[in-house]
Amino acid sequence: MLANISGQTVIVTGAARGIGAAAAAIFNNHGANVVIAGLPQLQDTAEALIRSLDHPERAVYMGANVTQWRDMVELFEGTISRFGRVDMVVANAGIMETAVVLDMQVDENGTPLESKEALEVLEVNLKGSLNTLRLGLHYISQNPMPSSGEGRGYRGSVTLVASTSGYFGTTGNAAYVASKHGVVGLLRASQTKAASLGIRVNAVAPFFTPTQITSGFDKSSMLEAGLEINTPDQVGIAIAHATVDETRRGTACFEVTGYHPGLLNPS
Repeated sequence: MLANISGQTVIVTGAARGIGAAAAAIFNNHGANVVIAGLPQLQDTAEALIRSLDHPERAVYMGANVTQWRDMVELFEGTISRFGRVDMVVANAGIMETAVVLDMQVDENGTPLESKEALEVLEVNLKGSLNTLRLGLHYISQNPMPSSGEGRGYRGSVTLVASTSGYFGTTGNAAYVASKHGVVGLLRASQTKAASLGIRVNAVAPFFTPTQITSGFDKSSMLEAGLEINTPDQVGIAIAHATVDETRRGTACFEVTGYHPGLLNPS
């Protein structure tokens, strides 16, 4: 299945490290042109990733903040300038709060303080995913519809990276949980429009995966309960298959230690 993506172009946001880097490497290893989108401060990390790829000549780093509309437009325009078109988009960029949002902080006068960190999580995870989805639909819709003889029935695809927290959300990370519920909402809400454009939109919802954003998360309770945890490579494989598999439309794939316990129809 992944052999069919040779020569196609994919944008992966938040791709300098973690799950995004793993997904970008898988796409590249199968011959796709990969745009590694990330924050400017991660450019060195992204370029080191590119040097490690099987086909570094088919990969490029482009700086972009998913919350900034102009950055994202330039990302898509730059991709088309470099590779001619956009076939696939993975909305992966995400962050998690470091403090308990529902624990109120107060100033020296006892006045409750707004959680700026929580708002940033919502901005990156939800607004960033919405920006990526909207632009993905717009630019992919400019691709010609494949003929029946080409073996593809869609112009392209968008994959949203949600989380099991987007369905259950018992961790107490309120901003993160709320943002990932919102990503699942985007998956549901986008189906009619995406279908009218000949574009597939799916999601992958990983269980706990050790990355930079979860580095401060206590995973001892999961291990004590006998729960295994994912690796970025396992989630990257799930993302690649959700992005490429033309039988998937409007599905969310739960990813738990490399096992896909089933595709959920979120509608």
